[in-house]
Amino acid sequence: MPPHVLIFPLSMQGPVNCMLKLAELLCLSGISVTVLNTDHIQRSLILHTDVLSRFSRYTNFRFETISDGLPDDHPRSGDRFLEILEGFRTVTEPVFREMMVSGCFSSKSGFPVTVIIPDGSFSFALDVAEEIEIPLIYFETVSPCALWTYLCLPKLIQAGEVPFNGNDLDMPVKSVPGTETFLRRRDLPSFYRCDDLVNPVIHIIMNEAQHVPRAQGLIINTFEALDSPILVHMRNLCPNIYSIGPLHTLLKSRLQIAHKSNVSNSLWEENRACLSWLDTQPEKSVVYVSIGSMATMTLNQFFEIWHGLVNSGQPFLWVKRPGSVVGEYDDGEVSKHLMDETKERGFMATWVPQEEVLAHSAIGVFLTHSGWNSTIESIVERVPMICWPHNVDQQVNSRFVSEVWKIGIDIKDSCDRVIIEKAVKDVIFQRKNEFISSVKAMAEYSVQSVAEGGSSYKNLIKLVEDIKSMGNKAS
Repeated sequence: MPPHVLIFPLSMQGPVNCMLKLAELLCLSGISVTVLNTDHIQRSLILHTDVLSRFSRYTNFRFETISDGLPDDHPRSGDRFLEILEGFRTVTEPVFREMMVSGCFSSKSGFPVTVIIPDGSFSFALDVAEEIEIPLIYFETVSPCALWTYLCLPKLIQAGEVPFNGNDLDMPVKSVPGTETFLRRRDLPSFYRCDDLVNPVIHIIMNEAQHVPRAQGLIINTFEALDSPILVHMRNLCPNIYSIGPLHTLLKSRLQIAHKSNVSNSLWEENRACLSWLDTQPEKSVVYVSIGSMATMTLNQFFEIWHGLVNSGQPFLWVKRPGSVVGEYDDGEVSKHLMDETKERGFMATWVPQEEVLAHSAIGVFLTHSGWNSTIESIVERVPMICWPHNVDQQVNSRFVSEVWKIGIDIKDSCDRVIIEKAVKDVIFQRKNEFISSVKAMAEYSVQSVAEGGSSYKNLIKLVEDIKSMGNKAS
């Protein structure tokens, strides 16, 4: 039976972007691929990108869609994440099972799936794969360092480290091997800050910790030189790990796309005028600000960041995604000083082509929510970070940025204009050489990893060979 891979992303910008890149890499390797998106995600992709025409060059590729169980007008924002999960549980999961057991992807169809590659949070997908006896490889789009804290959750609970006892967030964490010297409670994923274990997100993470090691393999978007100290421990639980990152540069190298390519998997319309504005700014001077596709901030946090940026004296490009600020304000509430300074050296946009922005010579620092795609894209483009994490893997990522890789400053659990101003000045001026040296070294390792003979290059070849082998066994 020829290999036919079903890729099933979590319905959010980061996972969709990553998994479409993986889909294209597999198509280039001669494997038939179907990407199963939710109806909402597929509509957004078609509206804002050329994804249909781009993938039409692959005769071995197709899209299919599935309902996420939510009404069309649902905002699907981070602050309503539990509603998204409930829609999946009640609607998406049973439909997916029917598709795999007796529907369009089953052995009864004309084009059965031979390997499933779902998001790592889809524990139900492994249950279905085991029921119908086909192999499954998880794709974890969070960072390896955060995933390791997920896999250690049973150990953290057994040791009494989760849930927290008391309010001291600076207490060291001892039950995540390899991180004992620097990980604190506040650096664990945000949902570990709970009073008890009767928590729907904790339940999902426990399921993930139990299901991921049972899969035939695990794909992660990293490179060995960045995460080997964590991967050494993770391979004790999950021996078959394919580290094939940075995915976006591995794909570019395979396609031989020009560095400033116009390939987009965006769920929002991108404002490309910001690139022309960046052309007018001095080299390594601009603070790029984005809190990603799901995170939110309060009005107070918004104004603290705004004041901090203006007070730093640096030009700034700020992505203010629709729905990212919770609360309303009008321009009349904003001081004349703030408005004048922003007109003078600020650029506000609702969404931008982030890979191209980070690659621009004017960018000096990235004030980021520390999502994994943003972190690894920043490393590739040699841009130091100011980390203001929100949730999921971001608290862990920000600690690794500051304490392990030493390529940025972690300001988690604070949102103060004085701290933001100081962090900007530290990265742009006081500690500039230190950060540039560290991030340059890591970026060079990333280039080596995707070059012929590099670790990610070889791991992709192994993944393709294993998928073909699994397909043969399925037949």
